Parts: sequence; C-alpha cells; structure tokens
Amino acid sequence: MKPIRHLISGNKLVLHTLFIASVLAVLLSGLYFLHVSGFRFETGPALVNCVFFLFCIYTGRWLCKLFYLRSHFWQFLIASMLAFIALSVVEYLLVKYAFHHPYAGFLELLRGDMPFYLAGVVLGMLLKLISSSMQKELKDAQLKAEQKESEFNLLQSQLSPHFLFNVMNNLYGIAIAEPSRIPPLLLKLSGLLRYSVYGGKKAFVPLKEELDYIRAYIEFEQIRASDRLNLAVDMEAVNNQNIQIAPQVLIVFVENAFKHAKNSISPKISIDISLKIKGNFICLEVSNSYEPDKSRCSNEMEDSGLGLPNTVKRLDLLYGKDYNLIQYAENGFYYIELNLKCKEK
Repeated sequence: MKPIRHLISGNKLVLHTLFIASVLAVLLSGLYFLHVSGFRFETGPALVNCVFFLFCIYTGRWLCKLFYLRSHFWQFLIASMLAFIALSVVEYLLVKYAFHHPYAGFLELLRGDMPFYLAGVVLGMLLKLISSSMQKELKDAQLKAEQKESEFNLLQSQLSPHFLFNVMNNLYGIAIAEPSRIPPLLLKLSGLLRYSVYGGKKAFVPLKEELDYIRAYIEFEQIRASDRLNLAVDMEAVNNQNIQIAPQVLIVFVENAFKHAKNSISPKISIDISLKIKGNFICLEVSNSYEPDKSRCSNEMEDSGLGLPNTVKRLDLLYGKDYNLIQYAENGFYYIELNLKCKEK
C-alpha cells in the first residue's frame, strides 16, 4: 500500500490539473452546445461563470475538510455564506470592470449565483468525502499489512524460548518445594502464551487484557529474579472494556526494564512500574537500575525483540501524533515515560 499511497500523494498537482481541465472541458462543451442550439449569451461573463463554478467546487472541498469533517457545523454554515459573498464580489467586479457588462445590481447577481454556488459546494464536498474515505481505506489497508508484518516479530519477541526455559526450571524448583503453587502459575503461563499468540493479531485490545498480561509477566519475572529484585508496581485497575490499546506495546518497555536491570552487577536491583489513566491518556512510567557499561543496549532496546525502531514504528502507525515517548538515564536509573491517547471501542 505504501507505493500506491506515495504515488497518489506525489502526483496531487497532476491530479488537480487533470480535474480542472476536465471540469472546464465539460463546462465549455456545454456552452458550445448552447451556442449551437441558438441560445445567446456573452462569452466573457459565461467564461467567468465557468471559473466561478470551479472555484465553488474547491471551496466545497476546503469547507468540508476544515469544518464539516470535524463536525463544526455552525462554523461551516458561516464560512459557506462568507465564501459565497466573497466569490460573488470577485465575479461581479470581473464582469463589470473587465468585460463591462452592465448587471442590474449586485443583489441580482447573488440570486443568480446561488444555484451555481450550492451545486459547486455540494459537488466539492462529495469529492472530498470520497477522497477522505479512500484515504481511510488505504490507511486501514496499510495498517493491516504492517500488523501482519509485525506479528512474526511480536511472537518472537514476547515469551522467548530463553524466558520459557528459565520459567520451566523455576517451576520445577517450586514443584519440589511448594507444589501447591504450581497449578495457578501454570494457568498464568497458559494465559501468557495464549495472549501472545492471539492478542498480537488485533489492532487494538481492551486495556484490561493488556494489563492482566503484564501482571502475569511481572509475576514470572519475580520468580526468576528471586530475592535480588526490589520491585514496585502501581497499575491502576481498569474495568472499562471500551478503553482500547495497541497489543504488546507496553510490555516491550516492561520487558526491557527487567532485562537490563538484571545486567547490573549490584546485589540489589530496582524496578518501578506505574500506569495511570490521566484524562484521555494512558500514562506508563518505568524505571530500572542502570549501569551503562553493563547495559549498553538499554537506551536502544536492541535486545528487547522488537527494538525501539519497530516499537516507535508501531506507535506512529497506530497512534500518529496521539502519543509521546520520553526516555533518559539519570543517577543510576533508566526512565521511560509513555503517554498514549485512549482509544474507544
């Protein structure tokens, strides 16, 4: 889809030129047909009317984009009236002073222009609505293609064989010392695997499911880190199923924190994870113990499966300008702040 979209966006001038030429050709053909049929009209004012109609079409496109598509209906009505008056004034001046045509008056011109203006604006709006619909379909198709392309990376990055190997070893030790803990842990592991396989195939999932997945992941990481880990988790309970989020985006930052904190040679490592809903945004803050010499990849997340470039690519694709990512190292810690605009079902 990218080449097609690039081709269309890169040839807008050509497309508009062809459109203008087509509209003028149709209008002039109509004038010629009227002339052959014996209908008398003055050429100069008739040509001005053709150009006026063309400007009405583009005015409709502009009004639709700026107001109608944003549901600013009152502004749309006011701007439509002002645009009509402005175009009519220009037409009146051209016809009167350039072609010296004695109109009875400006108000008579307004009445005569009204049908042309309405027809042009409606046509322009229809063209803009069709164009917007096609662009949305192209974007959705691109989104699906990118989502398919990233599924394999998602499956590789989450719950890697190395992670599962360590979890199984830890489960074996727990089975010997505390066998009663095994059934619920196996259920959590099953949920992790199921969500990794099926959750990543959707563009958006309920935030509650994503947080349940992260909590289960954190629990297994606690088993692996044992007593060395100083963990603080503050994730707001979210029961609203209408709040959606892109799947397996947040986990990249959580996984990265555990991975690089454990690379520290300190006997104790610290990880703080906080997630809050602030207004219309999902706010994730993660900090972890950080030693540059031992965690050389932490600022690039090269080892986190997807890596920062692919993670940012998904955020750009799914959220556009509706997210903000900040990351920095300070006083032996590495900090991640991610703000995502809530998606509604």
